[in-house]
Amino acid sequence: MKNTFRRWIALVLTVIWTVGFLAVPEAGERGIGKIRAFADNQWIFTDKIPSGKTGKSMTVSFRLRNNSGHDIKRLGIRFDTNGVDIGDEDEDDLKYGYAFPFETTDSTFEKVKSVGSLNDRKEKTVSLTGRVRRDLQNGYYTVPISVFEQVDSSQDDGGWVELTSENVRVWISVSTSSTDDDDDETKTYDFVLGEGQSTPYGTYPNVLNFSINLRNNSPATVYNVKASIILDADSAKFPFRINDVNYDRMFEKIGVDEVVPLDYSFAIRQDSYTGYYPIQMKIYYSKSSTGEELQTFETTFFVHITSKPKEDEQNDFNEHDRTKARLIVDGFSTDPEKITAGESFDLTLQIKNASGSVSASDVLLTVESEKASDSPVFTTAEGSSSVAISSLPAGGTQTVKFRLSSRAGVDQRSYALTIKAKYDSPEYKNAEDSMSVDLPVYQIPRLNTGTFEVMPDSISVGEESNVMFGINNTGRVTLYNVMATFEADSIQKTDAYVGNIKSGETGNVDCMLTGIAPTMDDGKIKVTISYEDENGNVSAVEKELSLTVTEDFSSMDDPMNQEPMEPIEEPPTGVLGILTQHWIVLVIATVIVLGILVMVIGRRIWKKRRKQHQEADEDESEE
Repeated sequence: MKNTFRRWIALVLTVIWTVGFLAVPEAGERGIGKIRAFADNQWIFTDKIPSGKTGKSMTVSFRLRNNSGHDIKRLGIRFDTNGVDIGDEDEDDLKYGYAFPFETTDSTFEKVKSVGSLNDRKEKTVSLTGRVRRDLQNGYYTVPISVFEQVDSSQDDGGWVELTSENVRVWISVSTSSTDDDDDETKTYDFVLGEGQSTPYGTYPNVLNFSINLRNNSPATVYNVKASIILDADSAKFPFRINDVNYDRMFEKIGVDEVVPLDYSFAIRQDSYTGYYPIQMKIYYSKSSTGEELQTFETTFFVHITSKPKEDEQNDFNEHDRTKARLIVDGFSTDPEKITAGESFDLTLQIKNASGSVSASDVLLTVESEKASDSPVFTTAEGSSSVAISSLPAGGTQTVKFRLSSRAGVDQRSYALTIKAKYDSPEYKNAEDSMSVDLPVYQIPRLNTGTFEVMPDSISVGEESNVMFGINNTGRVTLYNVMATFEADSIQKTDAYVGNIKSGETGNVDCMLTGIAPTMDDGKIKVTISYEDENGNVSAVEKELSLTVTEDFSSMDDPMNQEPMEPIEEPPTGVLGILTQHWIVLVIATVIVLGILVMVIGRRIWKKRRKQHQEADEDESEE
């Protein structure tokens, strides 16, 4: 009976274990671990499936891991044609997601987008942008992406070598809007030239090679971009020889805040003069990829040429020609070096008389600031906006200082400060010159967080809690690569990538925290919010939230985790049960009954023998 009971227990436990194993979802179903775009991907990973709408611009963001075995100095990505039908899709292709979901042009699969350097086994978040086709149906679509390494930029094709091609799955839904959000006519389109770059310097007769960065400062992607330098045959306006028919630079599209280089190589004119030259540029662009009417944007950047001194322009028409000194800004510095909006700073100028023979005297320098919203960006914090220099000999240099303040509410960029000079030369009284310097103004990044929503706020070891909150950019500059990191002894360290947050916007954090040990302190979880500025410098802000992790007692009640117990043999029932439970009483009763029987039988035998003896005695007496 004991062995039979054990066999039944073993059978029941086997059934329970089998059912429990089949009911446990796999890691992918629980969302545990890193999600790959496709199961066999080694380079491209996604945290969630990108989604877009037909006819709209869509950005496909993904994490790119360097699995090449070596550090890559210049990495590139591009849409690929591998694995999808392009141009000859049938109805089933559109229905089941075998069609390439973006509108294509001749350069869609030719131009490689550079994403910078990436060390071996490291990751970075990158993206590609395209406009979703209008003929698609609701469903998942495959987007093949190629990864490249640039080995020789001097080659005609850029020297890009393909490393791998992997797929990303996206969700496309049919748009119910009749207009394109990206083509909103109320948006203000703007471009920034040479942001954070030094002025190109060239010396005759050398060739001046330089690159000017063009950033799309617009709120939307622009298409069919052409950057054209405005040429001029007058050497006083354009210091370079015009050797090419045009100096246009073409781009199929430029995304929001995307920076593209404009590379140039110019031979300096022999009849050029030393000084700064404003180079005019006109940018043509379209607001949509459908080839609508081109818009224009005009801007200017400066180059400095070192050549022969500039001659007096009055020789041709003034017989009473007068020579004068040439005042220039030979250099400048600020203290502090980084100008913060709303704060004061000291500006030190090196004023040089570039003339080789003419001196200047009674020099009066006055500073005037560029205006933003009809108000000057820089104002004098102390003293006057004018400084006097008694004399400045030919080739001499004099240092002057101004105490200035920058306006608090301006955008982060460079602003021009003009220095107007009025002075006397031996042959020219009350001569006037104008110089300018560009001063970059920086805004302090500011952010705050919304209320932390922790559900639930108390978990057991091995359980998860959902944390949600918003990160508000309260400053005037964009916060790049925002990330929230959760750390404590009681939880598994977790990173949540938010991305870029523009000024006045909010980025949301939604992640799961897993308990790994019971809380031994006050239950505070450290939340570190890190972000980068436009130069890649990382800053961080620390916050706290409350989450309690308790010991997991559920395993104590789980029969799977208990030691096997010896089966308890059930007591017999019926007559056998009565005999088993009351055997002592039955033995005593049996002894008593047997004693009584012995006494009764013995007494009967004794009486019988006695009667026989009596009868025998009577027979003897009768004889």
